[in-house]
Amino acid sequence: MTLTFRCPSELEGVAPPPVPAASGLPDWLRTMPQQAYSAMAAGDDDTVKRCPPFVDAMTAGFLIPLLCDVRVEDGEFTWESELPAIAGVPRSPIGLHDPGQVAGAPLFDDDRFLIKFNNVWTIQAPEGWSVLFTHPVNRFDLPFTTLTGLVDCDRYRDAWIHFPAHWHDANFRGVLPKGTPVAQCFPIRREAWGSEVTTLSEAEMERARELQGTMVREKGVYRRRFRA
Repeated sequence: MTLTFRCPSELEGVAPPPVPAASGLPDWLRTMPQQAYSAMAAGDDDTVKRCPPFVDAMTAGFLIPLLCDVRVEDGEFTWESELPAIAGVPRSPIGLHDPGQVAGAPLFDDDRFLIKFNNVWTIQAPEGWSVLFTHPVNRFDLPFTTLTGLVDCDRYRDAWIHFPAHWHDANFRGVLPKGTPVAQCFPIRREAWGSEVTTLSEAEMERARELQGTMVREKGVYRRRFRA
């Protein structure tokens, strides 16, 4: 299965390309210990670095990068773009949304714009697949939160998708570097799903208790037995 990212030929080698999320992990995850002291456990306990669901979510899909360095001071955004001017293609890394576009939502502030991360890559998914765009998973260190959207990229594939975001760290002063992930995208097959709500049988309850007991006694049960 392939997601196809295309940019204008003039931007090849200039605009940073989307990357597999596994190659864009933050430094804090790479350097954090696998175990740390827990006062509750009165000893060392695993950190989230050893939690497969936490890490697998961060390494799934693809990351969309910031087009160039962006300096932020006192709520003002400035940049020097290396991108050439191309008709119909955004040259600036950031645009904005009028606050009225989120009137009535928790994001609304009549004195603040929502920013919009511009993207120069069209995205094509295979037939029957959509793409979920969201904030880079577990990236609480970023001073913004990208809004989540679902796009039918098998059909909508000939124009650009940009990423609205809420800049939540009003005290941030510094540079957001070129290549900073501004969105993470996950291909999702469009299918009709139903649901079934029921109770556990006695046998199922016994299996649940047995598995819980095994996970208390042993380390890495999910990783060894269930992780795909």
